[in-house]
Amino acid sequence: MILAVDTSLGSAVAIVDGTGARLSDASSPDPLGHAEVIGDLLTRAIDDAGARMIAHVVAGMGPGPFTGLRIGIATARTFALGRGIDVLPVPSHFAPALTELERDAAAGPFAIVTDARRREVAITVFDGLDADGIPNIVADTVLVPRVDAEAHLAGIRAIDVAELDAAALARVGLRAAAAGRTLTGHEPLYLRQPDVTLPGAPKKVGT
Repeated sequence: MILAVDTSLGSAVAIVDGTGARLSDASSPDPLGHAEVIGDLLTRAIDDAGARMIAHVVAGMGPGPFTGLRIGIATARTFALGRGIDVLPVPSHFAPALTELERDAAAGPFAIVTDARRREVAITVFDGLDADGIPNIVADTVLVPRVDAEAHLAGIRAIDVAELDAAALARVGLRAAAAGRTLTGHEPLYLRQPDVTLPGAPKKVGT
């Protein structure tokens, strides 16, 4: 079984079996309350899936806001550490891209668009599935002012995503693991630096 955790938008947890079939999922659309709900969602998903062995944990790596995104990644890593299993990092946009391609494999190029706050959106362009059944990126994720998104896409069909399906994220991770592939590194895809910064060195006071 594969457990997936993502907090790039709301909070989403799901478990799929070795074929990618959904065994359980639990989610909250709240884009701000990740820390308050993630533990209960994880417990609910595990209980609903039954007493089965989880082989890997998929962590949604963003794009997403700094605070929310790191809560999901920390949850995935902590669970994996406790079970002695591997974490599979997967860019979060792969999940809605897979959902779209499973619905219409001949869709042609399309963009997954998610809210990045501050009147900006994160955009990733995909086109079809590769040989391993993983969505094929044709333009890497970028941060764009919302008012400029249509011009940036230049006619490419846009799919606005407000909630992420963790089961689809788990299926991407399952296919990547089967192919022996790593889809991204272990650093989250923030796209924007956090608001809080470390203070500089104190000013020297003359004597």
